[in-house]
Amino acid sequence: MSNERPFDRPTGGPRARPVGGPASERVPQPERQVAFRLGISAESRAAAYLIAKGFRILARRWRSPVGEIDIIAARRHLLIFVEVKARAKLDDAAWSVTDRQRARIVAAAEAWLARQGDHPFQDMRFDAVLVAPGRIPRHIPAAFDADG
Repeated sequence: MSNERPFDRPTGGPRARPVGGPASERVPQPERQVAFRLGISAESRAAAYLIAKGFRILARRWRSPVGEIDIIAARRHLLIFVEVKARAKLDDAAWSVTDRQRARIVAAAEAWLARQGDHPFQDMRFDAVLVAPGRIPRHIPAAFDADG
């Protein structure tokens, strides 16, 4: 009798792989790696820009089951949830936040707030920071509201 459990054995199908191999045999596609690095770089530029404007960064790339927020920042009694968009041109970035993304950002913001309990913030808003190569980031306060 073998120590193998039935679900440990490869089935021989196209997705079968030996058990005990590398955790992930998938190699990220080069274009996804480039997009990921571009996103991280854009978020870093956006965070630095917000810091220069007097904001304190509370979280970056905050994830919850309902969505992700690129940057959460505060200044005095103002809390902002920031969506960072990087494109070749700033105008292209301005139009790239979809209704579905907005809904996920709002849901994630609600999840973040629920975890904070009492907080000192009197005002909250959803901002965007647009990033393009060779340009100063553009901060758009109140880019959208919780209603979409």
